[in-house]
Amino acid sequence: MASSRLTARLRHTLALAVLAGCAFGAQAKIDQVRFAVDPTYPPFESKTPQGKLVGFDIDLGNALCQQMQAKCVWVESQFDGMIPALKARKFDAILSDMGITEERLKQIDFTVPLYDTHTQLIARKGSGLLPTAESLKGKTVGVEQGTVQERYALAKWQPHGVQVVPYGDQAQVESDLISGRLDVVFTDAAQAANGFLKHPQGKDFELAGPIVQDPIIGPGTAIGLRKGDTELKTALDNAFAELKKNGTFDKIQKQYFATDISIQQ
Repeated sequence: MASSRLTARLRHTLALAVLAGCAFGAQAKIDQVRFAVDPTYPPFESKTPQGKLVGFDIDLGNALCQQMQAKCVWVESQFDGMIPALKARKFDAILSDMGITEERLKQIDFTVPLYDTHTQLIARKGSGLLPTAESLKGKTVGVEQGTVQERYALAKWQPHGVQVVPYGDQAQVESDLISGRLDVVFTDAAQAANGFLKHPQGKDFELAGPIVQDPIIGPGTAIGLRKGDTELKTALDNAFAELKKNGTFDKIQKQYFATDISIQQ
């Protein structure tokens, strides 16, 4: 039932996006977009040793701004504080691998879905652990605060004897996994496969068990916006449609991911 409601809400969101696109000619000019980003989440976003922000979301945001002929400003923020900070107008939009969920839709709006990655466990190679309460009972699971992974783990696993430990950022989660303070990490599979597991510190770990699909996790990722910010939503939706049409989105995603993360219609 929850899945049906979420799907219906997404259909409504997409329908509104189409209607907004019809009014493209009358769209107000957006001069600047301040995007929130959590730079501890490669390959979506991270910082070079020189302090430069890089990653898939960064490239996508810059391409959207270029298409809109607007200035891109990146505001670093911890993931779990992004929605309150968005409401407080500390930035204009959240572009930080934020999934669309029913709970978030109560607080903010979203653009059309941009991409879809999966959720999975990271565990030591050969652990045999699965993303079930039975398999994880007595184990310690690390999650980043404010994520759909945290919400799912607290709802589905913690009541059944699984210890769920939230962290302020993904780098802390991975550090405690390496040190042995965590048995597993529950995270975005694309982030793990193309970030942590590709680095030397991830050599003893692997994606464990099947992907997890649930209405709590949601159907995809979009840009978070303040309720009622229709001008920015219309501008971003139309810019993204053009990036899809002209091949820019496909070019960007292929730089970071071995599999297609496009939303499948």
